[in-house]
Amino acid sequence: MDKAVVPAEKKQYQEIGEDLRLQIIQGHYPVGSRLPPERNIAETYGVSRTIVREALLMLELQGTVDIRQGSGVYVMRIPDEHENEEERFLNSDVGPFEILQARQLLESNIAAFAAKMATRADIDNLRRIIEQEQRAIAANDHSQDNSKMFHLVLAGATQNQMLLATVESVWHHMDSSPLWQQFNVHIASRAYRLKWLGDRQTILAALRRRDVMGAWQAMFQHLENVKKSLLELSDEDAPDFDGYLFESVPIFQGKGL
Repeated sequence: MDKAVVPAEKKQYQEIGEDLRLQIIQGHYPVGSRLPPERNIAETYGVSRTIVREALLMLELQGTVDIRQGSGVYVMRIPDEHENEEERFLNSDVGPFEILQARQLLESNIAAFAAKMATRADIDNLRRIIEQEQRAIAANDHSQDNSKMFHLVLAGATQNQMLLATVESVWHHMDSSPLWQQFNVHIASRAYRLKWLGDRQTILAALRRRDVMGAWQAMFQHLENVKKSLLELSDEDAPDFDGYLFESVPIFQGKGL
């Protein structure tokens, strides 16, 4: 006899996103109105602002709200109460903050190891990718994913195929994640690309010095900057970054590997 299919348990951000969606359907927030600030929503549900951010990204992905940097979150449409469950909840998707936490733990240590293991050819390849991104930014060219190439080449510089395969798997998940792609819509501007370029130049400089701890710190800070950019997208108030779901506390405290 076939086993019954057990529905996937909703993540916390999905539950909050669905509750906000229901309030919009019930008329609490008409089209054109602005939702309460993220901090207020977080206090109402007793969760961190990262959970609220992921819930709002889910609603934006559905076309229900529009996240406007420096202004707020606005209702764009009243959703159909009977929309497809799979489309609504995206149950198989991992939130962007969870992805960033995994990357911070993994790629910071990879950068540190690469500082010891990278060859001259690896360093030259990373430098060429940075130069390619500089030209792409100047030409407003988005045709190549130089960010992905940089991180994969860096993982390959460890000379460990399992580490490279692990990073490839993480990036494959990001490429297929609707929430992550929605996040990328907000950080595709020239200003953000220049910021990430500067971060990668710092990482490369540490690799050239064979600075293990410096490479670890540079990668950790780069991914911290990405996370903060996500939190800052629609804040009306000066963000204090308190109450994170994923605390940004460096775990690696050693002097070398």
